[in-house]
Amino acid sequence: MAAAAAALRPHTTLLSGGSGPIPSTTLQVLPFLSTLTFRRRGRSVLVSNASSSPSSPPTPEKEAVAEAVPVPTAESCVNLGLELFSKGRVRDALEQFENALELNPTPIEAQAALYNKACCHAYREESKKAAECLRTALRDYNLKFGTILNDPDLAPFRASPEFKELQEEALRGGEDIGSGFRRDLKLISEVQAPFRGVRRFFYVALTAAAGISTFFTIPRLILAVQGGDGAPDLLETSGNAAINIGGIVVLVALYFWENKKEEKQITQISRNETLSRLPVRLSTNRIIELVQLRDITRPVILAGSKASVTRALQRAERYRTELLKRGVLLIPVIFGASQKDQTKPRGFGTRRAAASAPSVGGDFEKRTESIAAKSRLKAEVRFKADVVSPEQWESWIRDQEESEGVTPGEDVYIILRLDGRVRRSGIGMPNWNDILQELPRLEDLMSKLER
Repeated sequence: MAAAAAALRPHTTLLSGGSGPIPSTTLQVLPFLSTLTFRRRGRSVLVSNASSSPSSPPTPEKEAVAEAVPVPTAESCVNLGLELFSKGRVRDALEQFENALELNPTPIEAQAALYNKACCHAYREESKKAAECLRTALRDYNLKFGTILNDPDLAPFRASPEFKELQEEALRGGEDIGSGFRRDLKLISEVQAPFRGVRRFFYVALTAAAGISTFFTIPRLILAVQGGDGAPDLLETSGNAAINIGGIVVLVALYFWENKKEEKQITQISRNETLSRLPVRLSTNRIIELVQLRDITRPVILAGSKASVTRALQRAERYRTELLKRGVLLIPVIFGASQKDQTKPRGFGTRRAAASAPSVGGDFEKRTESIAAKSRLKAEVRFKADVVSPEQWESWIRDQEESEGVTPGEDVYIILRLDGRVRRSGIGMPNWNDILQELPRLEDLMSKLER
């Protein structure tokens, strides 16, 4: 079994005492002394491997050593399971999390055991078992759905129909499944356009000033029209009124133009972040999300009919070596390759068909892995990756086609940057010679600036 690629994260580490929140510290493991695990009457017992043969009579020294061996607790089993999982011993880690649930855990310990047990099942692509663990943790132990959305270890689970079922159940049960997503998008938008808020403030302030000026100009204009002794000059007054009213119209138009521009920008950011959640299967059979490939590869999405995509892949083979030097990862998407199951949704805790929309929400950067984990992932990346949940991929591509004014369903290619954003797209299949000229090698300065 391949080693687990994800580093330990804050929400999976237990604090001694069990009743407080899970802190963002490193893994804590109780100091077992050369222990071996045996099964006794359905429970795991940790004993010292320094004991003598069963026929030797007990001595005070041996009894003291036996008393010094710590009794396994739910906390110690969870911590040991986390250590095993980080070493790729997923089956052993799964056993420790199951043991923790048998040892009268506190609510925090039970939540951690169930959540990490789900991560083990997700790694083994046992989606139904993972869903049951997460369902229990959500219902009984106050697990936040945002944690499920953002954990790289659960990427295989998020690609399964069971995740969509759980997402819909949580939504109907009143759980927050990513309502903060739009708030995060607005923050990203403000970073990309830092002076938009300042401009809108001045639009509002100047509109208010013009409105006040108009309020005092209108009576003067009426007097000027009526004429008589002491009446203001009609031409001058009407000119002032026209300037104020014209200024209000222009400022209001600019304000709404800024809002429309922001909405367009947020839509593009949302589309990019939705793309980052789409799952692929690497050549090592591991399922990950595109966000985990950031800074490692430049995915090139080839979408269209089976014949067109197949021809493009065959032509790409001629340039395989040079494309790999540029970090190209081919992702073929064949339109109509999957069919959606549609069943009437029910309440929380019941089974139903998957929702077609990909998940959104939470802190995007928390889905990335450590440098060491990225190095291991880079070793798994080859020349081509297969899509998982093709209906999600096809839905995203059709949305992208509509935004670019392309007829949905037409053959297209999409080249992504190293940072995960869309570099460019085009109709039909790509010219690989042009791509070789356009993309710098991974070790070049331009590639480093792109990250």
